[in-house]
Amino acid sequence: MSKKFKIATLSVHGENRKPKAYHAVSTPIVQTSNYYFDKSSDVADFMKLKAEGKVLREHEYGRYGNPTQEECERKLSAIEGAEKAILFSSGMSAVILTILTFVRKDGHIIFTNDCYRQTRDFAVNFLPKFGIEFSLVEPNSNAISKEIKDNTNIIFTELPTNPYLRVIDINSVVETAKKHNLTTIIDATMATPYNIKPIELGIDIVIHSATKYLGGHNDLLAGVVLGRQELINELYKTQRMIGSIADPFTCFLLERGLKTFAIRMEHHNQAGMKVAKMLESHPKIEKVWYPGLRSHPDHHLAVKQMKGFGSVVTFLIKGGYKETCKFIDSLKLFIITPSLGGSESLVTQMATMSFFDYPEHYRKAIGMTDNLVRIALGLEDSDDLINDLSQALDKI
Repeated sequence: MSKKFKIATLSVHGENRKPKAYHAVSTPIVQTSNYYFDKSSDVADFMKLKAEGKVLREHEYGRYGNPTQEECERKLSAIEGAEKAILFSSGMSAVILTILTFVRKDGHIIFTNDCYRQTRDFAVNFLPKFGIEFSLVEPNSNAISKEIKDNTNIIFTELPTNPYLRVIDINSVVETAKKHNLTTIIDATMATPYNIKPIELGIDIVIHSATKYLGGHNDLLAGVVLGRQELINELYKTQRMIGSIADPFTCFLLERGLKTFAIRMEHHNQAGMKVAKMLESHPKIEKVWYPGLRSHPDHHLAVKQMKGFGSVVTFLIKGGYKETCKFIDSLKLFIITPSLGGSESLVTQMATMSFFDYPEHYRKAIGMTDNLVRIALGLEDSDDLINDLSQALDKI
């Protein structure tokens, strides 16, 4: 395949299409834990070449790779514009094993503070156990620059962040990182490679929770890490030891979901903008966060860097806990649950679902108030979603 092809084509075919078993058009599910050798000398030859860093055959043991997994990784690499991809059992396993692979002894990592709650919890609760320092800073390049220390070696950020959808200036972050010889890691789950390709802008490693837009149907758990081959090879060594692989059936579902990725993202982008504008103009909404709106603090950066802005919209209901619950309970199409990027529209009251176990004063300090709501639009007709939101707001 040629790189002249656009993302919709790459989502179906990937780069350098490979023949499949039995001439199957769809990717077969290779449901096995291990792969046999014909004779003992084949084992010796394989181990010798493996020790030399060469490959005699593709597969040996299920924890080290699977044909269904590798076909999916091939397409993900093409979509992202990366040299190599590696799949994990979840987005968080991808995040944590990536950090553990590239952090230095007695090192220091900079995280942007509006990052995914579990990523922040890992930084706060686990990194100090390993003697690793961390800083949580505002999601902008100036704040990052001020926090760089002699032992800093990683900048970890998201784009957009969750739940306020902040957009960081990637060019400035990359410039700062290169000046100080730092590794840049970005969780671009909320943007997807359809809306931005951080590797083209100089980011070293990109992570996605493939559970979300890449899978697209609320029916699988997976994570993917993408980047230059030498970096992903280092991460692969960690995965070989620890595991946390995506199983063959999950890889089949993910690869099948990728075939409609581009069309789904077009719908997500259009619906997100339409619903965000409607909410911003509604008298019972206090504030809306959506990068496509001029009112968003990072709108200028979003327009400069992104093709579209996704289908997650965060907003404040005018009122408190009671009014917010009344609104959510009155919705007919939106399902009360975490996550995003699937075919069904979802709604989350952030303070209770994602931050319920945080003390109230801390929740308020980070903006997780009782009236903060995040919706993740699915693939329903956007007019139907707007009508549902309107009737629920009328109930307050």
